[in-house]
Amino acid sequence: MKQKTTRRRFYRTHRTDNPARMRPEAEAVLTKIFARIGKPPSRVFVPDEFQLQALRAIKRTDCLVIAPTGSGKTWIAEQAILSVFGKGGRCWYASPLKALTNAKWVEFGSHFESDNVGILTGDTKENADAPIIVGTTEILRNQLYDAMYRGDDLNCDLVILDEAHFLGDRDRGVVWEEIMIYLPARINLLLLSATVGNGHEIASWLSSIRGKECVVVTEKKRPVPLYPLFLHPSGRIMPYLEKRKLYRGVSEFLDRRRKDYFQGKNAHLFGEIINVLGKFQLLPAIFFLKSRAECDAALKNCPSVPVAAGDILFHQELEEFLNRFPYLKNHKQLHHLRTSRVAAHHAGQLPSWKFLVETMMKNGRLHAIFATSTVAAGVNFPARTIVLFNSDAFNGHEFSPLKGTEFHQMTGRAGRRGQDEIGFMLALPGRFMDITHVKRLLFREPEDIMSQIRNDFSMVLNLLLSQSPEDIRNVFEKSLAAYQLTNRHTNRRAREEGLNLWDDFIRHLNFLKAEGFVDENNRLTENGIWASKLRLDQPLLVAESLRQHAFPDSDGKLLAAVIAPFVYDGNHDIKIYEKKSYRKLTRAYNKVVSTLGPLSERMKTAGFPVRPLFFWTSALIYDWARGGKWEEIVQKIGIAEGDLAMLILRTADNLRQITSLKETHPEMAALAVRAREVILREPVVFE
Repeated sequence: MKQKTTRRRFYRTHRTDNPARMRPEAEAVLTKIFARIGKPPSRVFVPDEFQLQALRAIKRTDCLVIAPTGSGKTWIAEQAILSVFGKGGRCWYASPLKALTNAKWVEFGSHFESDNVGILTGDTKENADAPIIVGTTEILRNQLYDAMYRGDDLNCDLVILDEAHFLGDRDRGVVWEEIMIYLPARINLLLLSATVGNGHEIASWLSSIRGKECVVVTEKKRPVPLYPLFLHPSGRIMPYLEKRKLYRGVSEFLDRRRKDYFQGKNAHLFGEIINVLGKFQLLPAIFFLKSRAECDAALKNCPSVPVAAGDILFHQELEEFLNRFPYLKNHKQLHHLRTSRVAAHHAGQLPSWKFLVETMMKNGRLHAIFATSTVAAGVNFPARTIVLFNSDAFNGHEFSPLKGTEFHQMTGRAGRRGQDEIGFMLALPGRFMDITHVKRLLFREPEDIMSQIRNDFSMVLNLLLSQSPEDIRNVFEKSLAAYQLTNRHTNRRAREEGLNLWDDFIRHLNFLKAEGFVDENNRLTENGIWASKLRLDQPLLVAESLRQHAFPDSDGKLLAAVIAPFVYDGNHDIKIYEKKSYRKLTRAYNKVVSTLGPLSERMKTAGFPVRPLFFWTSALIYDWARGGKWEEIVQKIGIAEGDLAMLILRTADNLRQITSLKETHPEMAALAVRAREVILREPVVFE
């Protein structure tokens, strides 16, 4: 009775209509939970049974491993590589992101010696003939295209696809599915993921198209247990749950329909929240926020921290980074990192800055980072606590309620193996937080992966290099889409969406015939063969520009500039008024646009999407190619540094595709090499 009276008194006295500073407090029931906080004792590594099971499987056949983040999937990959490499074999490790690929390149280089490891991404090509290759999935898919064209077998004995749940990614899943369909059956395939809801279905599909067993190895147990918490606006930490229901204090708070105390005018509470977390040893933390702007703004509300033990190591590591990347010495957020031990991490940041933040966080030098939800699947730096302000997330197209897969990716960052005995999820009430939805997510499994395969002109051209239309029809029959349609007895809407692959292929084929890339015998023409090497989002438009000699043929800076509009996939137009300084560029840009006008209209008439070609993207790249100062270019347009860096890197990747046309377009290929050189410099690229 006394405990209930005390709780009622707390809720009466801790009113939040006019919240003052937070007072760090915790429910008494958490005393035993917080007592578990600490570093586990060092132990001799002993592999778990699921790891050994996966190794036994991959030595003889395909294997799909589904295990929580941090549970040791990379160890399985390393041991599988070692087994093949030790016998003189070759391995390919594919990752969905360049940042992850770079990290694995460094990691594997130290593990297997750098001479044995190469890297292949759109930006980097090192030691490409090494027996162990680390690269992006798109590069592996392109190598399979080339091998099929030559009639060769991919020179490889083991392929590892990390983050295998990308198979269901709306924009890039098609690349993963193509790899699984095209990969020769003799090459064992190891798939790694923390979030695949229908693993046995994926494995059955793979077995049906590859003629060999795909063993599914599942591990449910997290390496570091997760404990969910709720932060009352007063600063009091509560359990999130009592058994499988909301904790009484959380329910009482929701019943009062309290206002939003962690958004807008109360953004200054970030520093106080960090103070509460620090009081109970819940740092370091990852704060998942709704937007880049919120992440950046949060830094301004974090007070400086007093000098403490370990600061010498912090400053030593920071100075080493700044000496390696001198541009970052003037980074506008460096002050916050240095004085408050906090940082923002999102797609709007420079690659080198994100690398600095990731490394400092991984080494335990930061108290907190503020990140968008996309970071959950993009990097590997776990924290003791993840802090949720929102129960929805941006999926690349719109904000929608968090799914089980996304939630598991985020909570997978809570708790560091070897550093923590327990990890925490801390949820805060707010305008975009559905407390009940998060409760459901705590018990929800990741969603099923559904096929995302679709036609595009690059895919069709590359398949026609080595396949007849009837062969390609067989490829579609091997697709996950066809398998799921047959075995799931899907409804009419799914049937309409999933069974039109062949009809859509014919539509693409007929258009390519009309444009002279395919002949009447369904074989690529001379133009079609070289156009197939343009593995781009808009290969026909680039190919037409080359056919009609619309691109600049002697100025690498201009070439880079007119390629830029092809890579921008947004819809934001920015007016450029300094027309005098862009006379040469304007003429070159207008020539490309006018040349492509007729083809663009024919594509639209045929129902194919055509993105606008924005002049401002050309102006930005032209300024940069001419040696413009980074800060001035960023300020001129008001673009985020990370977005400008991405525009430059994607432009460089498109130019790289043109460099592959050495046989048919030698002068243009050579000019593309020079164009890449003038735009790939610091701070866009870093070693």
